Amino acid sequence: MNPHILWIDAPDAPGSPLLGGKFGSLAEMTAAGFAVPPGFGITTTAYRHFLAAAGLVDRARQVRAQAATADLATISALSAEFTAEIEAAPFPADLEDAVRTAYAEIERRTGTESLPVAVRSSGESEDLAGASFAGQYDTYLWVRGADEVLEYVRRCWAGMFGTAVLTYRPDGDASVVTADHGICVGVQQMVEARSAGVMFSLDPVTGDRSKVVIEGCWGLGEGVVKGDITPTRYCVDKVTFEIVSRVLTRQEVQYRFDPEARAVGLLPVEEDRRDAPCLDDAHILELAQLAKRIERHRGDPQDIEWAVAESGGVHVLQVRPETVWSQRRPEGPILAKKSAVEHVLMRFASGPLGARDTSR
Repeated sequence: MNPHILWIDAPDAPGSPLLGGKFGSLAEMTAAGFAVPPGFGITTTAYRHFLAAAGLVDRARQVRAQAATADLATISALSAEFTAEIEAAPFPADLEDAVRTAYAEIERRTGTESLPVAVRSSGESEDLAGASFAGQYDTYLWVRGADEVLEYVRRCWAGMFGTAVLTYRPDGDASVVTADHGICVGVQQMVEARSAGVMFSLDPVTGDRSKVVIEGCWGLGEGVVKGDITPTRYCVDKVTFEIVSRVLTRQEVQYRFDPEARAVGLLPVEEDRRDAPCLDDAHILELAQLAKRIERHRGDPQDIEWAVAESGGVHVLQVRPETVWSQRRPEGPILAKKSAVEHVLMRFASGPLGARDTSR
């Protein structure tokens, strides 16, 4: 057993605090038999080991304490200075070896050399009920090779002290900044998505729990998550699985891996797909049924990221509790309208791709 690495399909992975909120949820989904791409977590123990080996534990505590009462300019300066220290600190040899060994193992398991992976921050306080810190941490896509994985793991650790995190004040409470939250960094096989997006096991605008709402786009789901591609939207009755409504949009660009740039970027959608729906009816119904099963498994409405591979397989990429309607009862059209706006702001405040992950 290596305290620095925990695979999401390990028997002790579901519910383990070592994986943080986001990857802990994926371990739970894996154990429950849902189609989650394989991956491993570089644990919260590994993060704390890195800080200790670099002599940065006290400095991290000091930065958090100063940020709790400082103005934005001071916080930005603190963040820039300390993240530079993290990025310059050496990797402990035992931790580097553990990450390289785990990446070699995921190559072996998938049969793919230089396997493209997503490197995702997974905070101890993230994606839990209440969505504490949701959207504040970093995710990087289409990372290949152990050297790149190590580079982006370090960036995820540095992101713990980014300006967005240090200025996060849920309900105006600055005490969350001073808490010693750890972070896991998840490394997970990329799905070469034909289409992707998010879905909710209720209607996020009205709070109607008898519906599943699916939003999707061509290519990777970052277009939906970041809000820079208008998604196609489907509403499905959760009982009869009738497709109640469709709002189709023309999509001329998509997020995909660009071989020339060696990075994920916005590329043109094939001409014959631009006005076509990104999901056929069979996949719409499969996704709606999947959302219902996940909600039944977890006991509450859920916010789910999904991808349909070019091969046609449906994959679960992230699962978190729905946090608007699940925490309060609607009281009429004014409250419903306010909740919808809050939901949109929460979803599109940020996204992955080396930006913010609203794990998305």
